[in-house]
Amino acid sequence: MFTGIIEQQAKVEEIVKEQSNVHFHLSAPFTQELKVDQSVAHNGVCLTVTKISDNGYWVTAIDETLQRTNLSQWKVGDAINVERCMPANGRFDGHIVQGHVDCVGTVDEIHDLDGSWMIFIAHDMDAGITVNKGSICVNGVSLTVVDSFPDAFSVAIIPYTWEHTNLSALKPGDLVNLEFDILGKYLKKFSVSLQISKK
Repeated sequence: MFTGIIEQQAKVEEIVKEQSNVHFHLSAPFTQELKVDQSVAHNGVCLTVTKISDNGYWVTAIDETLQRTNLSQWKVGDAINVERCMPANGRFDGHIVQGHVDCVGTVDEIHDLDGSWMIFIAHDMDAGITVNKGSICVNGVSLTVVDSFPDAFSVAIIPYTWEHTNLSALKPGDLVNLEFDILGKYLKKFSVSLQISKK
C-alpha cells in the first residue's frame, strides 16, 4: 500500500525487452536500502524489485501492465516518481493508493497561475469517477481534485510538488497514469450492482 507522497525520482538507465515483458533498470538514491521482492510504486505503478546492482535495481512489467499504463513510453534518461510501501507505523500523508493503475489519462491543458499550476486531464468516461475536493493519483502523486467532470478533472500543483516530481515535465498530449480513489471505485461498483438488481 502507498500514500501517493513521492519520495524521490528514479532515472531509467536501461530498458530490456524479453518476449512480451520489459525489464527496466533504474537508479535512485535509496537503491541500497531496497531488497529483492520489495514493492515500489513507479509513476503510480506497483512493481516488484527483481535484482539489485551496485548502480541501481531492476523491475519487470508484463504485457498487462504495459497495456494499461504509460510504461511502454518510458525512455532511457526519463525521471520516474518513486515511492516505497508505507510502513505499518507510517502516516497517511496522502491517501490510500494501491499502485494499481486504472487507466492512462491525457494532459489537456496546463496553466501557470503565478506561483502554482493547474493541470486539466481527460480520461475515458468509464474509467472512474472523481469528485470536487476528492483524491486522485496522477503518475503516483496524491492530488486533490479541483474541478470534476464525467471524463476529465483538474488538479492544482504547489511549488514543492512541481519541483520534486515529474509533473513539471508534462506537456499537453502527454499520457499519465491514473488511479482513482478506492472508495469511489467501490461506490461506483455498488451503484452499478444496485441498478442491475432493480431490473
